Parts: sequence; structure tokens; C-alpha cells
Amino acid sequence: MQGKKISRRSLLGGAAVATVALVQTSVGKVLQPIQTATPPEDPTKTVGPLPSKVGTRSPFENSVRKPSDISSRTPLQDMYSTITPADLHFERHHAGIPTIDPNKYELLIHGMVKRPMKFSLHDLKRFPAVTRTCFIECAGNFRTGKEDMTPQEILGLTSQSEWTGVMLSTLLREVGVDPKSTWFLAEGSDAAILTRSIPVSKAFDDAMIVYAQNGEAIRPAQGYPVRLLLPGWEGNTNVKWLRRLEFGDQPWMTREETSKYTYQVGEKVRQFSFEMDARSIIIYPSYPGKVEPGYIEIRGIAWSGRGKVNKVEVSTDGGKNWEIANLQEPVLSKAHTYFRYLWHWDGRQTEILSRVTDETGYIQPTLQQLKDARGPEMGGYHLNPITAWTVKRDGSVWLKPEEFKKL
Repeated sequence: MQGKKISRRSLLGGAAVATVALVQTSVGKVLQPIQTATPPEDPTKTVGPLPSKVGTRSPFENSVRKPSDISSRTPLQDMYSTITPADLHFERHHAGIPTIDPNKYELLIHGMVKRPMKFSLHDLKRFPAVTRTCFIECAGNFRTGKEDMTPQEILGLTSQSEWTGVMLSTLLREVGVDPKSTWFLAEGSDAAILTRSIPVSKAFDDAMIVYAQNGEAIRPAQGYPVRLLLPGWEGNTNVKWLRRLEFGDQPWMTREETSKYTYQVGEKVRQFSFEMDARSIIIYPSYPGKVEPGYIEIRGIAWSGRGKVNKVEVSTDGGKNWEIANLQEPVLSKAHTYFRYLWHWDGRQTEILSRVTDETGYIQPTLQQLKDARGPEMGGYHLNPITAWTVKRDGSVWLKPEEFKKL
């Protein structure tokens, strides 16, 4: 062999001789070396489409929202982390999605202020920008009643994004809010002209005027070019396509603040229900999945509109015993938190469920506890009960439906 040159192709071919055979084990496949002669493909050959201006998902990935007449639900069971891709963020509208020219956009702030002002999109982007990650959730985000329901169908009206914009408090210093002003009205540009009354205290706390989502301009269905962001508060207070903020000394009592979103608490009616209560859901295993006996990593998400998730507990015996799950960092305030729990399933039928405790000490209730607290006429909003999955002997996973008819 002395003096004889070896080509790169021959060298690659020789290295490829040590390919492998597969041996099945209880948890996967162990690779064992064997001698074969499988030549490699030409490394210069182009495989798949050429680079494009806008990327797309692999044709083998088929995560989609589940649409209805007025909303589309996020496929929670397909999420690998707490950030929702912008095109899978849940959508809820009241009269379609408007098309707004960003070059003509204006935000009016007036009412009980010293200097009523209009801000263009360009004006808003000149202020110091702030970015935060938080969830948005519809107040009516709960469905049950059938075994064959996915996490998407049960709780798909919540999503999480990284939002960028300007703090509302920054704009309020520009206009000079009257100290006697206690409420402001947020008005959207959609055909329904959605409006909500918001306490001024929230404006000076953590409210934002946002124009970007997950590193890009907000998608039209999420309020392009500008929306109001009220971390931790019910979805329809986060007014999309925002065009006007009017300050006053009392709530406006819009149609969204009458009977639609109120609910009974004992003998009292809760008129304004802003904060979203703590809740959690196991997204794996879940319907229509199937598992095998052995070690299973239970995964899910938990969140609270009142602050951080303090702990998540998982039960694998129908709620008789509870174990602490691991929380995936970062654990952010008013944000989805991913949790994991390693479970060894012995093949017998059982129920798995999760419950969250937030930093205020609030513990996610059962549906019966909600009924006991609010009474039989509790309505269909702000319901956050523990969700249970039945794992049957054949490994199939089904929702354990609650005795509740959504109003």
C-alpha cells in the first residue's frame, strides 16, 4: 500500500461499513455493530427544497388550531415548551378580523387627562421598548362532558407568547392622567367595537401597549398592529386592534360587563372578574394517546393570573395521593410553567391528574368545590377545575368527564 493514494470516496465508503443492527429493549433500541457494505449517498446531492424567503414546518408535522365560528384553539398536546408559535396562538373574535394599515394607525388617549394625545405606530416604537413573556386566556376556557376530548378541546383557549411594546404607564406620564381618574375604557377597531372598562391601577402596574409577538409584528388575528396586554387578566380585557383609551372616574358598563361574564358566588354576583385563577392540565399522556407499562414522563402546563406557580402536584391514583412534580425553568409570573413527573405504570387502570398552587397560596379546586363555592348557577366563565385522565388497561387514555353542562 506504500505510495498508493486513497480517495476520499473510498475512505467514506470504508467508514460506512460499520453500520448497525437494531435490538429491541424495554425502553428503546440498542445499537449493535455489524459488518455490511452500504455506500453513503452522494454528499453533494441536494435534498429537499432550496432555502426560501419564509420558512415552513416539515410536512411530517401537522399541528393545527381547532377552529369554530368565533374562535380557534391551540393544540396544547403538541407543545414542547411554554411558548406558542404565533400561527397556533388561540384566536377569539366577535366580528371578524379587521385589516388595518399600520401607516395610518393612531391610538387616541383622552378623557380625564391633562394633554389628550394621538400616537402613531411610529410614535409608539420611539418609546423605550419592554419585552415580557405571559399567557392570555379566554374567560370561557373550559369544556368537558365527553371521554374523547383532547387538551386542545378542553383548554385550548390559552396560549403564551413573548410580547414586545411600551409600558402603558410610560404613555400615561405623557398625557398626564387626572388623579381622580379610576377607570379607563379600552376600545378596539373591529366591527363589533369591543370595549372593556379597566381599573387605572392596572394601567400603572404591568399593562402594556404591544406591537410585536415572538420576535415579529403581531399577527392580524392577535390584534395587528397594536393590542392592549394586561398580564394575568381575562382575554377580552386584552383588547385587540386598540384604537382608543378614555379615562374616567367610573366603569362604562359595556355589554361585556353586564350578564355575559358575571357569575354567582354564593348569594352575590361577581360583576368584574379580571384575574384568571390558577389552573393546570396534563398534556401527556392524554387523549387520543396510548402508553405502555413502564416508565412514563407525565408532562403538562400550569399557570396563574395572580403571579408565579409555586408548585404542581400529580396524582396517579385518582387523587388519593399526591407527589410534587418538577417545574421547568424559568418560572415566570403570570406565565405558563411546564411541569414533569416520572411515573412507573404497572398496567392497571387508574386516573392521573394535576393540581397547582400559586404564590398566593391558592390551590386549584375540583369542580365540586367550585359548585359548592359559587352555587348551582355559577355560569360558564372562570372555571378552573382539576382535569383527570383515565389510563385504561390497554394503554388508551381518555378524559374523565365532569358532570357539568357548559352554558
